[in-house]
Amino acid sequence: MAGRNPGEPHRSATPLELFFDLCFVIAVAQASEGLHEALTEGHCATGCLRFALVFFTIWWAWMNFTWFASAYDPDDVPYRLTVLAQITGSLVLAAGVHRAFEDGDLRVITLGYVVSRSALAALWLRAALSDRTRRRTALRFAVGVTVCQLGWVGLLFVPASVRLPGIVVMIMAEVSVPVWAQSAGMTPWHPRHIAERYELFTLIVLGESVAAATVAVRGAFDRHEGTGSLYALAGGGLLMAYAMGWLYFARPAHTLLAATHRAHRKRFPWAYGHYLIFASATAEGAGLAAYADHLTRHSGASPTAAGVAVTLPAAVFLITVWAVHLRPHQRSAAEMIPFPVAAAGVLWSAWSPVPALLAGVILSALVVVVTVPRR
Repeated sequence: MAGRNPGEPHRSATPLELFFDLCFVIAVAQASEGLHEALTEGHCATGCLRFALVFFTIWWAWMNFTWFASAYDPDDVPYRLTVLAQITGSLVLAAGVHRAFEDGDLRVITLGYVVSRSALAALWLRAALSDRTRRRTALRFAVGVTVCQLGWVGLLFVPASVRLPGIVVMIMAEVSVPVWAQSAGMTPWHPRHIAERYELFTLIVLGESVAAATVAVRGAFDRHEGTGSLYALAGGGLLMAYAMGWLYFARPAHTLLAATHRAHRKRFPWAYGHYLIFASATAEGAGLAAYADHLTRHSGASPTAAGVAVTLPAAVFLITVWAVHLRPHQRSAAEMIPFPVAAAGVLWSAWSPVPALLAGVILSALVVVVTVPRR
């Protein structure tokens, strides 16, 4: 398992990686549904907190495998079996999402997370045995990942009063492992491969957002309730999804990763910043579904809270995409100003009678502002 050539021509995602993503869709869908139910029942703070934790486990397991596979991917039988073990862990994690949202039971989700991450630790040990040049880095990854898994298991046995601070500590420990490990030497990674992998996951979360909203609106139409408002919600939701996708793909990521973002101080913010991009896109579907429930009077949330559930994820997505993905390409204030202005307008839409439609129109206008001058 020697490191792959970071300049390898025609490097793209493998069928195994695509299958890996497909299985993670299940966990993403469960997280979106859990947040939808929490918002519908009026448990906004608790639901958002649990969603943030659940989605972190999904995103972190996916992201760490993605960067490992970009560095080391022999595609032999042991490697494939270890990746399948990671997929199994993701499916167990998905099975525990409902319990995590329902009553804060983290046992099943922790089991799935530990299985997936421990399999990755085994791959790092194999890389350490094969790649002498980067052995120290690979061993740091293996040790760091293993210690963190022991910490997550230990959290299951601490009193509930200290569990939340413990979770914060563990998240900080997890995100510190790559920084600590890479300080001993950078593993090879392919800019186009990484860019494609992130783009594919963006498509997954945007697709899940559209699917979640479609199911909710369909159910409301079947009950023949609030038809006019539902048309506005459906149309606005589609405009938002289209515009979010258009804006994310407005600039190619690999041009940054191959140039300025090879340095740690820029690469890590770009990679870690995608947590907010992926989480907000997933939460958008839950927010649209919760607003559909509000329109059909099957929600315990207030009109303002229901509107914020639609507009806040879109605003977070917009600001984060701009900050980590698009702003490095921009050179003038005229290019930068429209994004925060549009984000403020999207947030303000929560107080309108048709928040999704108004937010969709604002995002579509931003697409025009971004696209027309370039063309």
